[in-house]
Amino acid sequence: MNSVPERGAAAGPGSTDPDQSSAVIVPIADPAVIRSAAPGVTPPASPVAAPTSLQVLRSLDSGPRGLLEGQAEERLERFGENTLPAWRPFSWPRRFISSLRDPFTSVLLCLGLVSAAVASWGTAAVTLALVVVSCLLRSAEEHRADRSTAVLRELVATTATVLRRTGPDAAPQAREMPVGELVPGDVIRLGPGDLVPADVRLLRASGLTVHQSALTGESVPVAKRPVDAPDGHRTADAGSGGEAGLFARPELCFQGSSVASGSGTAVVTATGTGTRFAAAYDSSARRRGTSAFDRSVQGISWTLIRFMLLTPPLVLMANAALRGRGLETLPFAVAVAVGLTPEMLPVIVTTVLARGASLLARDRGVIVKRLPALHDLGAIDVLCLDKTGTLTQDRPVVERSLNGAGLPDPEVLHWAAVNALWTLQLTELPAPDPLDEAVLYATEEQEGALSAYDGVAALPFDPVRRLATAVVRGPGRLGNHTLVTKGAVEAVLDRCALNDAERDRLRALATREAANGLRLLAVARSERPARLGTYTPADEWGLTFLGFVALRDALTPSAAQALDVLEQRGVAVKVLTGDDPGTAARVCRDLGLDPGDVVSAERIDALSDSELAEAADRATVFARCTPEHKARIVSALRTVGHTTGFLGDGVNDLPAMHAADVGICPRNAVDVARETADVVLAEKDLAAIDHAITAGRHCSGNIATYLRITLSSNLGNVIAMLAAGLMLPFLPMLPAQVLVQNLCFDVAQLAFAFDRPAPAVLRRPTVLRPRDFLRFITCFGLLNATADLATFAVLAYALHGSATSGGQEAFHSGWFTENLLTQALVMLLLRTGRRAAEGHSGGPLRAAASGLAVVGLLLPITPLGPLLGMSTLPPLYFLLLATVLALYTCGLWAARTCYERKWRFA
Repeated sequence: MNSVPERGAAAGPGSTDPDQSSAVIVPIADPAVIRSAAPGVTPPASPVAAPTSLQVLRSLDSGPRGLLEGQAEERLERFGENTLPAWRPFSWPRRFISSLRDPFTSVLLCLGLVSAAVASWGTAAVTLALVVVSCLLRSAEEHRADRSTAVLRELVATTATVLRRTGPDAAPQAREMPVGELVPGDVIRLGPGDLVPADVRLLRASGLTVHQSALTGESVPVAKRPVDAPDGHRTADAGSGGEAGLFARPELCFQGSSVASGSGTAVVTATGTGTRFAAAYDSSARRRGTSAFDRSVQGISWTLIRFMLLTPPLVLMANAALRGRGLETLPFAVAVAVGLTPEMLPVIVTTVLARGASLLARDRGVIVKRLPALHDLGAIDVLCLDKTGTLTQDRPVVERSLNGAGLPDPEVLHWAAVNALWTLQLTELPAPDPLDEAVLYATEEQEGALSAYDGVAALPFDPVRRLATAVVRGPGRLGNHTLVTKGAVEAVLDRCALNDAERDRLRALATREAANGLRLLAVARSERPARLGTYTPADEWGLTFLGFVALRDALTPSAAQALDVLEQRGVAVKVLTGDDPGTAARVCRDLGLDPGDVVSAERIDALSDSELAEAADRATVFARCTPEHKARIVSALRTVGHTTGFLGDGVNDLPAMHAADVGICPRNAVDVARETADVVLAEKDLAAIDHAITAGRHCSGNIATYLRITLSSNLGNVIAMLAAGLMLPFLPMLPAQVLVQNLCFDVAQLAFAFDRPAPAVLRRPTVLRPRDFLRFITCFGLLNATADLATFAVLAYALHGSATSGGQEAFHSGWFTENLLTQALVMLLLRTGRRAAEGHSGGPLRAAASGLAVVGLLLPITPLGPLLGMSTLPPLYFLLLATVLALYTCGLWAARTCYERKWRFA
């Protein structure tokens, strides 16, 4: 029993309007009928009225007794099975090739090919190996996510009760059939708990209510009934209704919804790809725009590509003009370009994201289907969600009970509980009504007083009457029966013995309470002489009004704390709901979230895109939203620079999930939502989202730290190489030495995948902004280049400026050692700011930096040193080098402190 009718199908909770269900505005034509009309039947081009049930049956060449078996077989062959498009996972080769679209991977591939073209086989082999490793890692992790998601797939429905006939004169037989065999024109039966297997038009119904939350987002079941009003009373309105009006029509039910109560018989009007559910599924195949990760990586990639395209020509021209060296310096020029590239970036990024995704799946049950989405989670600064199931538990609780004067009165709740108890016990309901359960839960202490009544009869809730009545006999009142009625405010007031002024006053009281976000049940009773005859709705007149029971949505226990945590993490929560503005605002206030000025759908429609972007940036709650409204709001937030996430679980949420940078859904969401989402949660819980955001920021922090350290070091080395090439009569470093140096640094950088960033990194969204990186790497790259140039001076002094072969080898050794030592210092000192410099750096990173320093000191004196063109260095060099490194450390410390103060980094 649903004592409060759904908004849009009948009067809303606490509404004082007349029954709206008899005046539903419909579109010009019935799309459900037009899409699946039988061949040869052409609907009117511009109808002036919605078709009646008889017209629908005729257009489908069907009848109330169902189709013939032969007709059904022919239509099944013509229209195809009633299934959604098959989901097919990507093959390994296709997934591997798609990984090459990553900008950095593409750059590395091009550099590897260029290196091979100039016969720099070592550089080419290493570079191409890194490309293969990166693609394999990404393919493997996304394949794992796809397998996890495939396990979660569920069928929309499995079987349906269908009426079929074996011959024209044969009686129809009801039998269970797979939903895939349904065809337009089939007559089916619906019962409590059934999933609606296709789009249907009701022919008969008894107390039928349907959950449409997966399609519309409405949390309350919708009353459904056949409607065959005269054409003149149901004329279409081209400017009203739309998709939302279609779902509000009481005679139509749609695939993806489920029967809450009652029963009905309906004719199938659309199957397979013709259903509204499939239309939403098809829209899910639309390619989402570039995400925050894609935009960041592309911006950084193009910055580096410009540097890399500029570097080789500069090296060649400078050496040709000043030193007379021509194409023989081409391998060195390519090696310099490779040295500027963060070769390990694809491997580091993929390893970091894959490790974060695996930990989330193992520890939190969160499945990340698209690896870059984990970074986008860390960059989210606006999270959009519906309140139902996230902020609230999708069940009501009693707030208070009021008498006709608006004063608290527990007697009203007592009589509402009497009605709920005996309505449940005397009627065969498939499941208890949530409103009745809420009333009985609020009166648990009165269980003894309630059991003192004897139930006589009950008139269950009916979508047309919008109320329920229980007839009871009180203790010691053998000659009297008490009729207790509760239901929608307007329906109960119409049946009470009240004058017009009193009725208007009570309506105004109900309107004020409803404006505060409360759902109202009106309660009335009447004393009647005991009788043996049955009670009918005709007895529900001349009642005495008792008062109202006010209910609100039960809050999710963890929601308030989760909202506080998200606020501390710099994530603004936007509530996009189909509920009334008052209801949405009340929930937010109860959770400590300031709703501010609630923006309704009417205001959204009146705003341009730029105006909506400004309003969306300021507002917190958006009410009465359709799926299109939600998608438009999310898109508007992205246009003003926000990185957005959208949490949804129904077909109605698909447009918004596509519009967001990250689409999020719980694992019990509808099948198409799970396939569309980037992230699948174990449950619809804000705490789970917080864990996912934290993991995303952890990964993004490590990637950002890697990029800052690597790019600043690489830029400093390239500047030093260019300067040395102009000052020295020989190449400052041989291509093989550049390759070995890069390999050592690359191996050490793998530690970033296992590092733990400082807590400050987790307290705000992490976005890879190209301008910030350019500013950082320019500042610290110049500092690194200064240390390299100081090393040149030290080498010139220690080696007395010798330009002989031995001097060249010593110079190469000295710079090689200094490069690895300065890179080890940078890894420690620039990791996470001051905390790292104070000795709080992570274990893996500290070990990697130590290993890098050891290689820099010992490699030149090992047997491998001479093979690479390096020789042993004099002790004076190491003494002077220690002085340079000490000054460099102080410079790094001072520059970092100044940078943090100016740009508030870390």
